[in-house]
Amino acid sequence: MLVELAAANAAFAVIKEAISNSGELMSAGKALVDWFDAKSSLQKKVEEKPYDQRSDLEEFFALEQLKRQQEELKQLMIYQGRPGLWDDWLLFQAQAKRKRDDAAKQARIAQLQLEAQKKADRDAILTIIGVLGGILTACALIWFTFHVITNKGI
Repeated sequence: MLVELAAANAAFAVIKEAISNSGELMSAGKALVDWFDAKSSLQKKVEEKPYDQRSDLEEFFALEQLKRQQEELKQLMIYQGRPGLWDDWLLFQAQAKRKRDDAAKQARIAQLQLEAQKKADRDAILTIIGVLGGILTACALIWFTFHVITNKGI
């Protein structure tokens, strides 16, 4: 969690530096995406962490810091950016989240399909081994019967 927070803080510092140097928010495009990714990653880690392994206070302050940064970013977009930039940013965030969720879903589906294929392959191999074992057993029984008949004269 600290890694994500540090990444968000670093990206936010780049955003503020770019704006102070150029006066344009657009010059910090990559840093904006990096900040958004770090924020999303941190929120996801907090949500996925088992409750007994959480540090509620640490998580609260990390998320609170992100909220402050987001509010400051909102102000920068409203006053330094073009009209409607904040709304477009929110739309971009929603679309990026959907894309990440879809990619994660597709990866999970691919993983399940691979596991199913491996199970089918394993079952096919076990079936072949079973059939070959049955054939070898039958051949051994036929040979044994033939051997008993020819040697004992039954």
